[in-house]
Amino acid sequence: MTRGSYDAIVLGVGGMGSAAVYHLAKRGVDVLGIERYDVPHGRGSSHGDTRIFRLTQPEHPSYVPLAERARTLWRELEAESGADLLTETGSIHAGPAGGSHVSDAVDSCEAHDLPHEVLSGSDVNERFPGYELPADHECVYQPDGGFLACERAISTHVRLAHEHGATVRARERVLEWESRESGVEVRTDRGTYDADHLVVAAGAWAANQLPLLEDALSPQRRVMCWLQPETPAQFAPDSFPVFSVDVPEGKFYGFPVADQPGFKFGRTPAQAESIDPDDWADEPTLEDEQRLRKLSANRFPNGDGPTLRLATCIVTRSLDGHFYLDTHPEYSQVSIAAGFTGHGFKFTSVVGEVLADFATDGETEHPIDVHRLGTRLA
Repeated sequence: MTRGSYDAIVLGVGGMGSAAVYHLAKRGVDVLGIERYDVPHGRGSSHGDTRIFRLTQPEHPSYVPLAERARTLWRELEAESGADLLTETGSIHAGPAGGSHVSDAVDSCEAHDLPHEVLSGSDVNERFPGYELPADHECVYQPDGGFLACERAISTHVRLAHEHGATVRARERVLEWESRESGVEVRTDRGTYDADHLVVAAGAWAANQLPLLEDALSPQRRVMCWLQPETPAQFAPDSFPVFSVDVPEGKFYGFPVADQPGFKFGRTPAQAESIDPDDWADEPTLEDEQRLRKLSANRFPNGDGPTLRLATCIVTRSLDGHFYLDTHPEYSQVSIAAGFTGHGFKFTSVVGEVLADFATDGETEHPIDVHRLGTRLA
């Protein structure tokens, strides 16, 4: 059994945890990251080749400054590492005219003077021929959106964290942690570690480590699909923006063809049952595929070719849709990042910075009021 002492320990080295380990190590903090699975792995929320990046934030206008800071940090990480992480394609938000899906997107752009255009479905279809949206739908086009290479981003954060002196231990399961007078003690199936500060970024397993989140997190199953386009040029990054659409077939999101073959998209169900992240149907089914193909057949017909790949992932919803980012209400030496509700990966870089702020300064200057725990768990 291993024994060790560190300045900080990070539980979970997926999207958020890898960024936290990196930012802590870059500040000279002696940090240990502990990951239950591989680094990276495909059992949680941060896999599947790509994740959407967008400055348009219908969830809440206060998300926009976080997204802008995240973009700056992604570009800095690219410069430091030489890796290509963020590809800009523009982003489309589309839905029925007058609906909140579009009006909230417009509000977030206007609140922060983001360049954007309000278009009809017909306008979008003409400009981007891979699309076939309802002609009378309303759409917001924002030119700075795009996608992140998610596994590459995690690997890059960890690789650079190593260069800055971090230690990362994978295939190690955390059994429990305890608050101590001067920090925390973490016990795993391989050892025991002490630290001044603890970061919990355990994704769908966060409630296992944080009883206060037991009734505040809902891990849910999602399916992603990759299809062979009939007209590949229409689905290339320079001619196909990432999208979030509310259409008669349901709510969907999607991407152009990236490093891996196929036009990728997924569905956000109106109702979804919670799952046990240790025991769930992680193999996609024919029914999953058929449900997804309702979108491609009607709204992206030139992308509705043979199936290349199906994959599942876990989305962990919070109670109100806003993720939790704060210090523990009882233990100031413990910080929390959880409940990213399917739209969190774009913020990974800045969340890592916020978590490093908590560990080194006890507070952050980033605008995270909507993400504080406060009375949200009552």
